[in-house]
Amino acid sequence: MGKKEAKKEEYYEKNGYHLYKREVKLKSGKSQIIYFFSKRKPRSGKRCALPEGYIVRINKRSGMPYLRKK
Repeated sequence: MGKKEAKKEEYYEKNGYHLYKREVKLKSGKSQIIYFFSKRKPRSGKRCALPEGYIVRINKRSGMPYLRKK
């Protein structure tokens, strides 16, 4: 009998904010993934890791993190 390996997913967190992603449908009919930070669990969206090609910055005024392309 083989061992079952628990798949541990990595999530991104900064200053108590967790990174989430959600797929939205645009008016043109195309689908696009949006990323956002939240302290609480949102109505829709899944926690995710930092996407490739992005860096995290902190808004000086609010202290909230946001994504920026490299």
